[in-house]
Amino acid sequence: MKSSALANSNDEKSSPFDFLKHLEGCHKGDKLKGIHELKAYLEHFGHWILGFPNCVQDDDASMWGARHRQWHHSDDFRQEKPTHSSTSFHTVSHYTFFRGSPKWPASKYSLTYGFLPRTPSRAMDPVARAFQTWAANTHFRFARVQDYTTADIKIGFHRANHGDGNSFDGRGGILAHAFAPQDGRFHYDADETWAVGATQGAYDLETVALHEIGHLLGLGHSSVEGAIMFASISSGSTKGLHSDDIQGIRALYNV
Repeated sequence: MKSSALANSNDEKSSPFDFLKHLEGCHKGDKLKGIHELKAYLEHFGHWILGFPNCVQDDDASMWGARHRQWHHSDDFRQEKPTHSSTSFHTVSHYTFFRGSPKWPASKYSLTYGFLPRTPSRAMDPVARAFQTWAANTHFRFARVQDYTTADIKIGFHRANHGDGNSFDGRGGILAHAFAPQDGRFHYDADETWAVGATQGAYDLETVALHEIGHLLGLGHSSVEGAIMFASISSGSTKGLHSDDIQGIRALYNV
């Protein structure tokens, strides 16, 4: 893969990272040559702006954040519980599991789901389609029940602090979250703008459901940008399952 912005074409013996030396000791707000090339390089390889040197964390950081909204599950950056953190990485593929690789037992391959009161009716079909997609690519089967209190998986829309220890943050930022097996809770942030399909300025209900169901089944985030388990999505876009997602779930359940 080419990285011409980092290479020194005039000196074959020089390190491709020599240009970084002048960034040592820089501070937020400093205007130094090479900053934008560094951002472009790290963006290409999926690095986050918050990991850059202080001098890179300028106004461009907020611009980046505005373009990429992060969807969270219970093990993400805040209020995580040690038993839920996602730390199991794979050499070839890029899916992850929660710590301890929690999963549904082999005898529990038929799962039920239900919607909490005040769930918008237009969200129910997209969620159902997301369950069907996972069923078509796994050994799981999913069936909706009317009495959500009896369901293995409970889906609802919430705002701010809603009692599960993972508060939503208003519009933008966290889109939804779900918990590792066998908790079964899946919550959308009701303050977001939701849509069915690709709609400018809104987030697709089915795409987010696909992501959160992955968490419910035991998958953590993937470093593959095309995977449904990648940690962020832009508004107005849709995604489906990727081979990395399918490999991950099959590896977790050894099927």
